[in-house]
Amino acid sequence: MTNSTCGGTESELCRDESAAFVLKFVAIASILLAGMAGIAIPLIGKHCRFLSTDGNLFVATKAFAAGVILATGFVHMLSDASDALNNPCLPAFPWSKFPFTGFFAMMAALFTLLLDFAGTQYYERKQGINRANEEQARVGSSEPDRNSKVFGEEESGGMHIVGMHAHAAHHRHNHSHGNDACHGISISIKEHGHAHGHSHSHANEGDVGEETDVRHVVVSQVLELGIVSHSVIIGLSLGVSQSPCVIRPLIAALSFHQFFEGFALGGCISQAQFKTSSATIMACFFALTTPVGVGIGTGIASVYDPHSPGALIAEGILDSLSAGILVYMALVDLIAADFLSKRMSCNFRLQIVSYCMLFLGAGLMSSLAIWA
Repeated sequence: MTNSTCGGTESELCRDESAAFVLKFVAIASILLAGMAGIAIPLIGKHCRFLSTDGNLFVATKAFAAGVILATGFVHMLSDASDALNNPCLPAFPWSKFPFTGFFAMMAALFTLLLDFAGTQYYERKQGINRANEEQARVGSSEPDRNSKVFGEEESGGMHIVGMHAHAAHHRHNHSHGNDACHGISISIKEHGHAHGHSHSHANEGDVGEETDVRHVVVSQVLELGIVSHSVIIGLSLGVSQSPCVIRPLIAALSFHQFFEGFALGGCISQAQFKTSSATIMACFFALTTPVGVGIGTGIASVYDPHSPGALIAEGILDSLSAGILVYMALVDLIAADFLSKRMSCNFRLQIVSYCMLFLGAGLMSSLAIWA
């Protein structure tokens, strides 16, 4: 009686251990290649003008990836968590008496906000000493040296907003006031024509650039935390399955999912301007997490019971937490950060394309729930 109410027939559907074993190796290879390709494109592309993180193509593709991540959190992770925590194998009390799925997701989102804030504060304090030293060194230097410093930062791969402010500061005598908003020079233009204001405008430009760098560092690390946490879960879920009918659609869905999650994460890592060694470590950690999860699931498949209360509770809680993290990161640090930026508001064509890509990514990822 217990087995019949706990989904035993579902686990026996299309059961073929030998065929499933072969498909798991295919899954490992496919997911690994997709993840590596997705995260490598923005990291390598920053040296190519066509694939640069400053280009409109990157912004539009990142919007598509953000839609994929958002759908992953809402449609896939929350749904799986709800199924696990409302499974008849679990006791009615307390799991049927309280909506734990939404609660854990909410707490994860709030914890991510706290982590986001704490991480930003930490990196800002860490850069405070260097910033103070740079300001002291800048005092007494000539005006051309300050100009060359700003443009040198842009040429060495500084963030786009730094380049915008530097360009505006260099040409602010030639720009009309009507274009101030779209050229990001509201700070510089207020102090136009004054030597003291000129120096402060450069200081503000540097501060904005450093704050932007800090945000991208924190975003990339928190986003990787959220992605890795659910990558382990989905890898284990595929690895413990003995049904080829379940594994086949999962291979396609997870490969698609890993590619665009990797692209979004790679874009954040590229914008954060990590050292090559640090960026490589983060990229490898992301690319290997799901395949390793599949491998671990394959190894414990013979002794693992996915319908046991302990497995269901662990899966449901982890899925809920992952959903909260992914939804927060997608909405706050990916979608809002790009769609509410000056660059987007000043480019109507980019707005249309990015919104279309966002809804397309969310729609396609949601439609994969039909099969996986």
